[in-house]
Amino acid sequence: MESKDYLSYLVREIHTTVVATVDDAGQPVTAAIDMMDADEGGLYFLTARGKGFYDRLKKRGTLALTGLKGTDTMHCAALSIRGKVRELGGGLLPRLFEKNPYMNEIYPDEASRSALTVFVIYEGSGEWFDLSRKPIERASFTFGGAEKVQEGYFITDACIGCKLCYSKCPQKCIDISGRPVVIQQQNCLHCGNCYEICPARAIVKRG
Repeated sequence: MESKDYLSYLVREIHTTVVATVDDAGQPVTAAIDMMDADEGGLYFLTARGKGFYDRLKKRGTLALTGLKGTDTMHCAALSIRGKVRELGGGLLPRLFEKNPYMNEIYPDEASRSALTVFVIYEGSGEWFDLSRKPIERASFTFGGAEKVQEGYFITDACIGCKLCYSKCPQKCIDISGRPVVIQQQNCLHCGNCYEICPARAIVKRG
């Protein structure tokens, strides 16, 4: 999937996410926030200006979120995003209310909506993690011009081909047909077992 597909999936299939911001003491604070729309401009949600959540967004300009879909751990997909936010005001409220009609029950008239404002996550990075697939499926993406940073474990040319890493890999996602052996990043748990067992110290951690 492309970045826009992950953002659309988050809105359509997950919708309610747990969002983390940082308070004045540097402590994380979480809140359940619905992601209400997505397009080429980013990911959209709303809040009321009277909330502490609003204050933290304005002061920090960043957030991180995670959303889950599934019946239990082994039948679950997760999307996590961290990025920069900016306030757009009330101009997009009619669009978000039209696409999320349940909001009319919470804020039933124009007067009650006067405190609401829309934010967009306009630049960020994300990770898809699906435990329902065998082997597991992982993917990373960026949007809004954010720089992509490699994360996880990688095997360098110092590999001696001993294959001990494969023996300890829970997903058996290391291709040992050549040398150096290669971690199949789309199936990696990032557990670090390979890194710990490598006698040649040929495995490096990035990100």
